[in-house]
Amino acid sequence: MSCVQLAKAGLFLAASGTNPLTKHSVVSKQRARRINALMLTCGHYDGSGDFAYRVGLPGKSGVGGGILCVAPGKAAVAVWSPGLNHNGNSLLGSLALEMLASRTGWSVFGA
Repeated sequence: MSCVQLAKAGLFLAASGTNPLTKHSVVSKQRARRINALMLTCGHYDGSGDFAYRVGLPGKSGVGGGILCVAPGKAAVAVWSPGLNHNGNSLLGSLALEMLASRTGWSVFGA
């Protein structure tokens, strides 16, 4: 998948379970909330706590360097950079998402 395709695939998680582009209900509102909670707490292997602290958004990384990040009620964002940190997450992707969350104020923990 491209970053655009991955971000579009995650839109339902930002929109309470319904894809805002197609209006198709993918999962219930409660299921979307649970998925987001799991991504926030477990989506980045041993680096999940650090990602939650630095970015403050649910996300799921892959060892290929991709990260899907969800700003509930706002957006789904995908980044890709193959250089991984010691936890197996994209180093530059994580930094880019940290800067995005900081500049937009999207963290679920506030400013």
